[in-house]
Amino acid sequence: MTTEDVLLTADADGVRTLTLNRPKAYNSLTVELKERLLAALREAAADTGVRAVVLTGAGKAFCAGQDLKEHVGLLQAGDPSPLRTVADHYNPIVRAIVDMPKPVIAAVNGPAAGAGAAFAYASDLRIAASSANFLMAFANVGLGPDSGASWTLQRLIGYGRAAELMLLARTVDAEEAQRLGLVGEVVADDELAARTQAVAARLASGPTVAYAKIKSVLTAAAESTLDEALAAEDAAQGALGATADHREAVEAFVTKRKPNFTGA
Repeated sequence: MTTEDVLLTADADGVRTLTLNRPKAYNSLTVELKERLLAALREAAADTGVRAVVLTGAGKAFCAGQDLKEHVGLLQAGDPSPLRTVADHYNPIVRAIVDMPKPVIAAVNGPAAGAGAAFAYASDLRIAASSANFLMAFANVGLGPDSGASWTLQRLIGYGRAAELMLLARTVDAEEAQRLGLVGEVVADDELAARTQAVAARLASGPTVAYAKIKSVLTAAAESTLDEALAAEDAAQGALGATADHREAVEAFVTKRKPNFTGA
């Protein structure tokens, strides 16, 4: 791809890295970038060669959220599409991340605000550079949360903290983000890419069918009763117990070798 592409795609050892590539605009989200990202996520989900996905940003920012210059310009031109962007773009993108049948890692390389932060919250794992920070900026522009942030954020850090960050629109640096539980790991800026690829490679070599089930039962359990969660776990174990990956893992354990998972 050329450097002019707003979204860069790279594959390595079963890991697909999607890089938001508008560094001069802090990777803010235009219509083009939102449409490209949604298509790329759906392509990654359907591609059996992709076993883990990394989402990151080019330059000094992860994603500043909505491109407000484009947003205002379209509204002033009488284009109603910005008023539909939540339904047309943000909701489908978040569903594509959450429903991805393979792990998604957000490599937060810098500021993440609004929908950009929400994309990270929707990911399965979050690794942050020390220069990263998070901002739920919706209240600053007279809006409520979107991109699933009302659902994901309070599940990560609890209702009280989520309300505080949304109502006060307070910036959280990487150290506090880790303390709150927003991210699992903070590394030096120049170590982020390597660390993320190491984690992604580990996941890509693992039992991806099991990972998909783990994601689905966790998501369902967030809104279910205990009995419903137990039934979902039972169904998942029944299906996974018949997979080649499970048989391979058992045989590897018995013969004291490392399993070779194929995602089958």
